[in-house]
Amino acid sequence: MCGIVGGTNTTLDYEAAIQAIRHRGPDHQRVLRWDDLALAFARLSIVDLRAIANQPMSACDEKVWIVFNGEIYGYRELRSRLESLGHQFRTNSDTEVLLTAYLQWGEDFVDNLDGMFSIAIYDRRDRRLRLYRDRAGIKPLYYYWDGEHFAFASELKAIESLFPDSLTVDQTALYDFLTYHYVPSPKSLYRNIFKLEPGSCLRFSVARQVIEHNDSYWSIDPAHQRPEMTIDLAAERVRSLIAASVTDQLVADVPVGAFLSGGVDSSVVTLEATRTTPGLKTYSIGFDSMEESETVFASEVATACDSDHTEELVDAETVENLFGRLRSWYDEPFADTSAYPTYCVARIARRDVTVALSGDGGDEVFGGYTRFQRCPQFQKFGIRWTRLDRPLERLKILLRNGSVARRACNLAALGLHDPIALYVKFMGGMTAGEKVGYGRALEIPNDYDDYWKFRRYWRNDLPWKTRLQYLDFKTYLPDDILTKVDRVSMANSLEVRVPLLSRSLIEFAFSLPERIRYYEGLLKGCLKYAYRDQIANHILHREKQGFSIP
Repeated sequence: MCGIVGGTNTTLDYEAAIQAIRHRGPDHQRVLRWDDLALAFARLSIVDLRAIANQPMSACDEKVWIVFNGEIYGYRELRSRLESLGHQFRTNSDTEVLLTAYLQWGEDFVDNLDGMFSIAIYDRRDRRLRLYRDRAGIKPLYYYWDGEHFAFASELKAIESLFPDSLTVDQTALYDFLTYHYVPSPKSLYRNIFKLEPGSCLRFSVARQVIEHNDSYWSIDPAHQRPEMTIDLAAERVRSLIAASVTDQLVADVPVGAFLSGGVDSSVVTLEATRTTPGLKTYSIGFDSMEESETVFASEVATACDSDHTEELVDAETVENLFGRLRSWYDEPFADTSAYPTYCVARIARRDVTVALSGDGGDEVFGGYTRFQRCPQFQKFGIRWTRLDRPLERLKILLRNGSVARRACNLAALGLHDPIALYVKFMGGMTAGEKVGYGRALEIPNDYDDYWKFRRYWRNDLPWKTRLQYLDFKTYLPDDILTKVDRVSMANSLEVRVPLLSRSLIEFAFSLPERIRYYEGLLKGCLKYAYRDQIANHILHREKQGFSIP
């Protein structure tokens, strides 16, 4: 896990930019310049701790260079394939495997990868810079393009450092934040700065100073399902894929642990990890002001798995002292308050380990959110007079917050909204009708589509639960959940890996028909069935708790 920066204006202060994200890589920093491009790197040493594995790294002839943030799963097997094709290696790092894979297969090398990554490759032979982001969007990658200068970085603050006096806030990004609770990709807080979207590749011609390509290299289509699949076959395959993914992601030359909340996903990951690594260190936190804490469940799972468990209670003062850190973590508006407990558990884990496994992604891949069931119910039984949507929202603005009348309006609105606006309400965001005043203040055009990001991935051809699951996977997962975890873990110089988001697991889970994925009508029905004899029933089936502050 590291930080990367680069750009075509080599007179800029890349030293300051890489220092701005030094927390992502405190072990080593380096800036490299040519006449037409600069690359900078901050390393958190995980695999092959020697200096020879530092970045930027080049092929032997120094014609191709790479900076890379993340980890490649199963890179040892990929290395063996490349060795069978005649390649030799100087290091034991996954970075060199990536570089060699590019030399072997060109731009198609990414088809041979699984992992969490943001990759920048500068090929001096054709003077092109190529950027890649992993399929789920685990690792971040921002880029700047104003028609004259091109730059990229792992975090927004590094680009802010490169262009301290020329950035302008994008008012539509602020307006979008009110609906999404984050700035939806490809937007950022600023004009001319964009997020490279998950599963995408961008090719920039340094010679011609133009973006030649910016498109997806991977996609999933949940409409293509396996109608012949049985629950027992699916459960066996799920266990096999999770076990393999966890094993791959335990590979490191530094200590590895796991976050353990006592929920289904983290319990499954911990169970599989302790089978490979007995005595694995696990971590959980609770809050001293909460009557019911998840730590009791986490402790039970830790005992059953025989992990080396650490749990701590966090008080209100500790969390309050973190409120001012939000801007420095995310660099743009972000409203997921579970960032605070995630930061706390990452800080505790970093005392002992440099890498931690988490159960993130399980809700999106296996179907774990109650809205997947409740949203269709409201659509089915609601009145759905969408012409009353905006008038009702305007009426709510006039009513006192928390009043009986306003609560009644909220309840009525759930049945009146069009499907995407209904989803927005379940996500806690503001609908178009609630944002009218903000739209005027921010000078947003009257024909602006408040739900443009959701609309991109809204699939009427999919059954309801799968439709919402796919929508979450494409929007909420990368822009909220994975963004949250990446920033606060890296603020502690801790690498967090997500075994439930391996490529093979994602593709298999989305290929399952709903009757299997939601077996017996249960959220995560297939996953729970797969581990029914291995994890206590009351852990698998207890009511879901969000990782939130009191």
